Amino acid sequence: MNYQIITFYEFKQLDDLPEIRKNLKTLMTQLSVLGTFLIAEEGYNATVCGLPENIEKFIYAAETVLGTSLNYKTSFYETPTFCKVKVKIKSEIVRLRKEVEIEKGIGTHVKTTDWNKIISDENTIILDTRNQYEYEVGTFKNAVNPKTMAFSELPQFVEENLISAKDKKIAMFCTGGIRCEKFAPYLKSLGFQHIFQLEGGILKYLAEVEPEESLWEGECFVFDDRRTVDENLEKGELVDLSADYRNALKTK
Repeated sequence: MNYQIITFYEFKQLDDLPEIRKNLKTLMTQLSVLGTFLIAEEGYNATVCGLPENIEKFIYAAETVLGTSLNYKTSFYETPTFCKVKVKIKSEIVRLRKEVEIEKGIGTHVKTTDWNKIISDENTIILDTRNQYEYEVGTFKNAVNPKTMAFSELPQFVEENLISAKDKKIAMFCTGGIRCEKFAPYLKSLGFQHIFQLEGGILKYLAEVEPEESLWEGECFVFDDRRTVDENLEKGELVDLSADYRNALKTK
């Protein structure tokens, strides 16, 4: 028996967060769907798992609760990849700690089929917007490693290392797209002119690009009990380094 894992997010105005939280938690409990669901006034961000028939029901019901259509990425695993139901109200669905106009990112998305061409240009700066422990298990060839322990540290990295490159092409990527969705418009607000973000992130790229054409190297860190996935979105074999970095972050 395989369990279906779906990950999805959207930046949209949400009101009455306590009511939404209550409805989502009830829905997940009733359908035995496990995972983490973050909601904020700016939108939602979630990764959940369950039996395929329950996930299908969950998607339909969650769309009603959120007043939207879920754009999700999916994979499968033989056991549940979460053990609890978590629905949390946050100030941000991905923490950048900067005011961002998401609309500034319109027009910066790049489809997986066009990504290789863009990052193969030697004049393009390829920016991995993820953290150090994610970079170490896999990344795109020639990608810049910001060596961050938290997404909120990325603006400082840009200020110290990329601020003079405002006229250059910056191609950025992350796991599922949400960090780039926030960081692309942030860079636009700083005056960067040529920003490209990988639509759907690494997970969509691995799902749609044939292995022999892929420029991805290594495995991809994921935020569930699998810890990493390989180029076929199967459970990976590399060591999970996240605990060490999170402990270091607590002591900063």
